[in-house]
Amino acid sequence: MITVIYAALFVVATLVLVLGLGVKLWSYATTPAPLKIPTTPAPITRPGVVWRLFREFAFFESLFKANKWIWLFGYAFHLALAVVLLRHMRYFIDPVWTVVAIAQPFGVYAGFAMVAALLALWARRVLVARIRYITEPADHLMLALLVAIGVSGLMMKFVARTDIVMVKQFFIGLLQFKLNPLPGDPVLLIHLGLVAALMIVFPYSKLLHGPALLFSPTRNQVDNPREKRHVAKWAEKLPRRQAAK
Repeated sequence: MITVIYAALFVVATLVLVLGLGVKLWSYATTPAPLKIPTTPAPITRPGVVWRLFREFAFFESLFKANKWIWLFGYAFHLALAVVLLRHMRYFIDPVWTVVAIAQPFGVYAGFAMVAALLALWARRVLVARIRYITEPADHLMLALLVAIGVSGLMMKFVARTDIVMVKQFFIGLLQFKLNPLPGDPVLLIHLGLVAALMIVFPYSKLLHGPALLFSPTRNQVDNPREKRHVAKWAEKLPRRQAAK
């Protein structure tokens, strides 16, 4: 029964994640940008825009310029999360890739770094008055969910171990449309339930800020208002005078 329930849960969560992301990204891509509003200093060529987006996506450049402490904790969390996700790929591939095998010992330390960075970011939302003022209950719930996922994952490593071979067989079976038994360990079930919940809420939460960055007109526009007249896609077919209005 546990195997059937969690198999159905992850099938639903995967569908919600993939379809939800597709719908959200499509809405971002098709939303008109009627104004030329790149944040200056902005690049004046398309390759420059690509390089700017890469720096924002890979290094959080604007956050680094704005606040070094928030950048440190935020970057530590995202970097640790990337290592943890790379480590978890061993449950979905067989044989395990070399890069995934190399990441295994580092993934444990990354788990601690991820939780520590999340707690620091959470403390900021509680202790800093101006941040606490704009913090919504959903922000606390998202942080609590991420911390719970990290803590329950570390507990399976150091407190309540589970049969990781069975876990791998379960997920590889799902990819092959087969039902392989899942261990009934409470900590594992809590961890997987929290991960499924994150997959379901991800497309509809602030956690989507990463992919959404690529569609931000303040970042993806070329700063050439004098050289080229900017016209939104929906206004291209309108008469020139009407489009100007």
